[in-house]
Amino acid sequence: MSSAHVVHKKGSLMEEMLDQRHLTVQKCYQCGKCSAGCPVSEDMDYPPSVIMRLVQTESKANEDKALRSMTTWLCVTCETCATRCPMEIDIPGVMDFLRERSLQKGITNPGAKNIISFHKSFLDSIKQTGRLFELGLVAEYKLRSLQMGQDVNLVPSMLSRGKLHFIPEVIKGRKNMLSIFKKTLKKGGKK
Repeated sequence: MSSAHVVHKKGSLMEEMLDQRHLTVQKCYQCGKCSAGCPVSEDMDYPPSVIMRLVQTESKANEDKALRSMTTWLCVTCETCATRCPMEIDIPGVMDFLRERSLQKGITNPGAKNIISFHKSFLDSIKQTGRLFELGLVAEYKLRSLQMGQDVNLVPSMLSRGKLHFIPEVIKGRKNMLSIFKKTLKKGGKK
């Protein structure tokens, strides 16, 4: 039976994933290959296969577990899971979707605070210059995360090797790149 004929619980994450992203979590039959191949699964609260199952149940309690988990934030989107999946499920896409929903609902895992701070700082750097400005990224991340002293001993060697620049390089065609941010925000993304 194709995913178009499967009826999902109204308002469930599976229904949203299928309607909005064409992600077909229901095809997962829990073989565990995604979890076995994941390079960070040992640090996750739920391995990727369990996240798939939590979403498949279409139970509000299980969906909340998936949305509140650290797993989605620890996923590095290396796509090892997707490569190993015999059903060709876009597991990194599912993780992206779950991160977005947890932010929108304000139910992110408290342990993900610094990861979220880094993501926001990274995107702000790209938005401002069109490419990564490392010193600006680090400064903004330090302010957001309040991790002021972390890695400060690396700064002198990075400066001496030319790895940190004081002036950002701005790309040509920055307006085109900014339109991507605007389109993303119109589709429901957060700033």
